[in-house]
Amino acid sequence: MMMEKILQQNSERGKKLFLHSCCAPCSSYVLTYLRKFFAITVFYYNPNITEDLEYRKRVEEQKNFIVRINEEARQDGSLLKGNVFEISFIEGDYVPEAFFQIAKGHESDKEGGARCYLCYEMRLREAAVLGRKEGFDYFTTTLSISPMKNAKWLNEIGERLGNEHGIQYLPSDFKKKDGYKQSILLSKEYGLYRQDYCGCVFSKMEREVQRKEK
Repeated sequence: MMMEKILQQNSERGKKLFLHSCCAPCSSYVLTYLRKFFAITVFYYNPNITEDLEYRKRVEEQKNFIVRINEEARQDGSLLKGNVFEISFIEGDYVPEAFFQIAKGHESDKEGGARCYLCYEMRLREAAVLGRKEGFDYFTTTLSISPMKNAKWLNEIGERLGNEHGIQYLPSDFKKKDGYKQSILLSKEYGLYRQDYCGCVFSKMEREVQRKEK
């Protein structure tokens, strides 16, 4: 896999990675894995989370998780020894209207359809633009860790936007090599808040229908 080849290059170690994150649980495995290779800044940009209270819960959980694993790395000496890099955080603009704009005409799409593609593109575009502006070497997203997310689409979008905006995309499918399983175990270990829908009102309604049908 292309990402593994990049990680094996010692010349890339310590370069700056702009990591779009959808939530703390999905970021858990990705951060614990990639912080050995990159100086990561987590970019929390998710206007698709269309309920304000839900958004606030998720963004605070993301920030708290980063604080905790940074502190653990300081306490066990792995930061001082250079075994891992400290993780930073940037919160993007929270404007749900941006999501509703791109979702027009796709309100009835099933999760995983065209609406999701447009949502991936919206979030990755913001990451590419800001990542390039702030001088990052790479950008990528935690989204591919979810079995519900299309890694092929994400990589195609990321490569295209990286080329458009002059920043290298780190191709990934974090669900592989038990990545998703590890994220669940880490979420339990850290007691992370997690939901069973991606965040938008449409996915929430779809999940509620599925629950009732069961």
